[in-house]
Amino acid sequence: MTEISYRNGVLTVVIAGCLWSLMGLIIRLIGDASTWQILFYRSLGMAPVLFLYIAWRSKGHPFAAIARVGLPGSIGAFGLVFAFAGAIYAFQTTTIANAAFLFAASPLFTAVLAWPLLKEPVRRATWGAILIALIGIILMVREGLAAGAMIGNLAALGSAIGFSAFTISLRWGRLKDMLPAVMLGGVLSVLVGGVILVASGEGLSIAPGDAALAVTMGIVTLGGGMVAYTIGSRALPAAELALLSLVEVMLAPVWVWLFLGETAGLATLIGGAVLAFALMFNALTGLRHRHTKVI
Repeated sequence: MTEISYRNGVLTVVIAGCLWSLMGLIIRLIGDASTWQILFYRSLGMAPVLFLYIAWRSKGHPFAAIARVGLPGSIGAFGLVFAFAGAIYAFQTTTIANAAFLFAASPLFTAVLAWPLLKEPVRRATWGAILIALIGIILMVREGLAAGAMIGNLAALGSAIGFSAFTISLRWGRLKDMLPAVMLGGVLSVLVGGVILVASGEGLSIAPGDAALAVTMGIVTLGGGMVAYTIGSRALPAAELALLSLVEVMLAPVWVWLFLGETAGLATLIGGAVLAFALMFNALTGLRHRHTKVI
């Protein structure tokens, strides 16, 4: 057993956000694969990696560790299915910037849910940061809320709600290791995606290069990011977790701009700067409140 400080918790959650920020770029690089095909292959890459990690952490008893997640872990796993599918569809049907910025609603949902459900106090500084972030969100998404992108925008909000459900389950479960819930979310995503693909007649067959990108995304960006996020979550309150993970929102448009030339409007850039200020404000004020959790 090792300990993680508040400062290291902040660092690992930021690392998770950096890894997640690459997913929009990778999805753009995938050819004609559908949302459910990407979900299927990405989850197929993530689940075995997390299972092996859980087996190592549990000293060869992964199934016992998985069984211990109970109801909170199961709820979190279902939340991840919605988060994963919604994010993929949003990235496919609207701009990366607009989708990523709408994910920024996640800390708002999380803070609202954590307060009554977990009786978890939220620092006044965090409430202030969330309000500042909301201003940034409004500025950024105003440009992208065109009728043609409405479905993608709704999918992004659905993803934010799903990820908030997972975040809440982490705090509610109070378990030593919530990575089994992430793995269950991957397994459920494979099952749900597979059933939908077979039932719709779309099938599992995609280009080998697209399959390789999706599997790699599951192993590295999603699997690695979820490991970092889950470790960091043990040292941070739910509202701060979701807010710090918004590093993903800031970086996702940068990667597609650098590699694909996809740009964002002036309002988006201004809103991003406001959001960045909110993240910095929350992190700096939070460092005054040092916490240590056992993982």
